[in-house]
Amino acid sequence: MKKKIHLYQVMLSLIATMILLYSCASIGRPDGGPIDEDPPQFVSSTPEMHATNVNKNKIILHFDEFIKLENANEKIVVSPPQLKQPLIKPLGKRVSIVLEDTLQANTTYTIDFGEAIVDNNEGNALGDFTFTFSTGEQIDTLAMSGVVLAAKDLEPIKNILVGLHKNLADSAFTDIPFIRVARTDSKGQYTIHGIAPGKYRIYALQDVDQNYVFSQKSERIAFSDSIYIPTFEERIKQDTIWKDTTTIDSIYTRNYTHFLPDDIILRAFEENFYNQYLVKFERAIENKLTLYFSEYPEQQPKLTGLNFDASTLIADYTHPVDTIYNYWIKDSLVYNQDTLFVKLDYQHTDTLNQLVAKTDTLRFMFKHKVIDPKKKKKDKKEEEPIIKHLKIAADIPSNLDVYDYVSFAFDEPIESYDKAKVHLQQKNDTIWEDIKDYEFEQDSIHIKRYNIFYNWTPGQTYKLQLDSLAFKNIYDVSSDAFGQEFKVKKLDEYGTVIFNVTGYNPEIHAFVELLDTSDKVVRTVDVDFKTKNAAFYYLNPGKYSARIIIDTNNNGKWDTGDFEKNIQPEDVYYYPQFIEFKANWTTNQDWNVTETPLPKQKLNELKKQKPDDDKKNNKPNRRR
Repeated sequence: MKKKIHLYQVMLSLIATMILLYSCASIGRPDGGPIDEDPPQFVSSTPEMHATNVNKNKIILHFDEFIKLENANEKIVVSPPQLKQPLIKPLGKRVSIVLEDTLQANTTYTIDFGEAIVDNNEGNALGDFTFTFSTGEQIDTLAMSGVVLAAKDLEPIKNILVGLHKNLADSAFTDIPFIRVARTDSKGQYTIHGIAPGKYRIYALQDVDQNYVFSQKSERIAFSDSIYIPTFEERIKQDTIWKDTTTIDSIYTRNYTHFLPDDIILRAFEENFYNQYLVKFERAIENKLTLYFSEYPEQQPKLTGLNFDASTLIADYTHPVDTIYNYWIKDSLVYNQDTLFVKLDYQHTDTLNQLVAKTDTLRFMFKHKVIDPKKKKKDKKEEEPIIKHLKIAADIPSNLDVYDYVSFAFDEPIESYDKAKVHLQQKNDTIWEDIKDYEFEQDSIHIKRYNIFYNWTPGQTYKLQLDSLAFKNIYDVSSDAFGQEFKVKKLDEYGTVIFNVTGYNPEIHAFVELLDTSDKVVRTVDVDFKTKNAAFYYLNPGKYSARIIIDTNNNGKWDTGDFEKNIQPEDVYYYPQFIEFKANWTTNQDWNVTETPLPKQKLNELKKQKPDDDKKNNKPNRRR
């Protein structure tokens, strides 16, 4: 009997040990059951939701499970805006909010959490949660919504501040903090809550200094020319109850309040903020001085050599578009010096944003290697000198487009060249024949580059041939012989796209930019004033989109806005679909630029700002 009891005790001990080992090996969630996909639910608060006559600045929110806050500084917005940052922190199943600013009398306060509140385990977000209370007798409930897009390329702008002013003067944007605010989500969308009846102006602001006013020219902004009156209307909505994923149980209708306006489009831009100063200077190689400016100088800088004659310098830049100015030192007696002193006269932006004359003394240093004569080899014979030639960098694709040109460039400026030693040849059967009527010229922008233009015959083979000594640089170094063959594409390798453009003032100049799938410009064509067509010939097969710029001032480029002058940025519209074609293909595309709503014009594939992923759709299909 004792043996049986002992055996029973041993078996119980073994079972307990196995359970213990299993539990230790299975730390974490037990298997079985679907994962939690439900967000936290708001339970109660102190003060209550929509409470009136509130005079305390501390709020406690209670939820039905443990929560945490994600990107609270980006997602949580308090209206009226707080100049002192509120203290907001999670406490288990609660959120504590302390408003540091003094509460305003008879004012509706909204704390918009966006999707900042998530459960502690799975990260399910309580979407679009806003807590509201009032320091007065009533709650203001009106709302306005819309979207903020980048004016230049219609990119949705995330986390930009959108604010209201009841003061309708333009100066309010630069002098007075907003009275109500919101932030845009990843789609550029916003909703401003808790608005009182009245008339308002609306603005967007990338508020760098967090003072809720447009106080820095570098801040991205948007403004509307309209005055808005918020209102609402009762609407009917149909809701569907499903038995399962394929079977409808019932459909019922319900009334709800819809707030207007709900479609305010703000096109954000940065003003032309010209802040000119010398960033740095260097002498990376012994025979070149380089100046780096923050902006292209409106007046060319002037260099005066203090221990050498600066009139011998060869300037290598393009005025007025370059911000990098190179100066080549031609004289070897000068560039063999370790230190060169330069007096630089240039324009500089002062603290009042005015261009003023400034003079600096610059020291350009280059440490030359010193060769110890004792370490020289006692050569039996003198080594033959190495013949140095100019480096030629050719920009000649093996398959040249029929509309293109060929070019080549050098590392250093050219002193002279012999055009008779530059040959363009065409291959007929097996014989190379010289072409005499091609155009040859130095590039108008880059002085070290040379271009060759010719009316190419499609499908033919050509060769660029440079004889030895054709080019000589400022250091008396000549080029070696060079040759490269290339073939011009056939016409049936191309396609043609013609846009028939409508929907804008046809008397204003406009141009269309053809885009690749990365939103990069492939080619630009003016809209023909007579036909209102933008024709793209000789296109390589592929997938394209397009955008049109309404060039109000007819300068051939997109121009930004200016708040002080009440100038909006020039209008940009996207063709709302891709065009994909093969070789030897032609199409006409009708394009009414305003037919598709502006926020829906730019294709998602082209957008760099992607919408935040829906966490529920990204959860793995697992069970616990």
